[in-house]
Amino acid sequence: MISALNQLVELVEEYLAEDLDVRALAGTLGTTEYHLRRMFSSLAGMPLSEYVRRRRMTVAAADVIRGEADLLSIAVRHGYGSNEAFARAFRAVHGAGPGDVRRDGGPLRTQPQLRFRLTVEGSIPMETRLVVRPAFRLVGHATRVPLIHQGVNPHIQAHIAALPPEEHLRLKALGDTDPAGLLQVSDGLDPDATEGSELTYLHGVAMDRATPLPADLDAIEVPDGTWAVFRTSGPHPQALQTTWAATATDWFPSNPWRLRQGPSIVATLDRAPDFTTATCELWLPVEPV
Repeated sequence: MISALNQLVELVEEYLAEDLDVRALAGTLGTTEYHLRRMFSSLAGMPLSEYVRRRRMTVAAADVIRGEADLLSIAVRHGYGSNEAFARAFRAVHGAGPGDVRRDGGPLRTQPQLRFRLTVEGSIPMETRLVVRPAFRLVGHATRVPLIHQGVNPHIQAHIAALPPEEHLRLKALGDTDPAGLLQVSDGLDPDATEGSELTYLHGVAMDRATPLPADLDAIEVPDGTWAVFRTSGPHPQALQTTWAATATDWFPSNPWRLRQGPSIVATLDRAPDFTTATCELWLPVEPV
């Protein structure tokens, strides 16, 4: 995986002014576009699209400063069809327009070319198991929320708080298959995992597909497949978010599995009354490399 990401970075440089065919590249590297984008954003701390934009504007800034060509020619050279589109992208990265930078010599914010390296520590083993599950349903109350990487997501908090206590009890009684208990489900996640991008959040339970579905509840159909299940315990949600990040930095680069499309599921096994600490299981859909 580390080798694939470095080849991706090299191709970004080679075709910086063009739209890179990430799907075709992933196929030649023996992986999928979904997994490649998810691993890139997790390890780089930014979506692939944002990295490409920053690199384009870093290289374009040198052309702007040199002053050897007019700004429209520079815009076209770097893949933009108009001065306006180029100026918007340039300002978003550097904080000033190309005309201002040409006149004043700055400000400039440089994005260095990335290089991925695997650091193997192994001092804290991840408690993981692989589970093969037949198709099932995730059933409950769903809503659209923005993705927030760190801390409590207030939109999810508000969604859960709006449910009456008796509804939580009803949902728990409906669950009849693994993962057991009340579940926090994230579905339709942007492969780039862009902060603020929308996803579907469902508060509910897992049900066998043969069980009748209550008409007033939302459902996500989950096909059969393998799941990597990571157990985490400690301050909540920090311990869970740290483990989630470690799946990309430690587990996937070291194991012959990759993410496949599907919902991510968090099952809470135990928690403090105020939810400041919890023991959870993170279920991620995977397939062999």
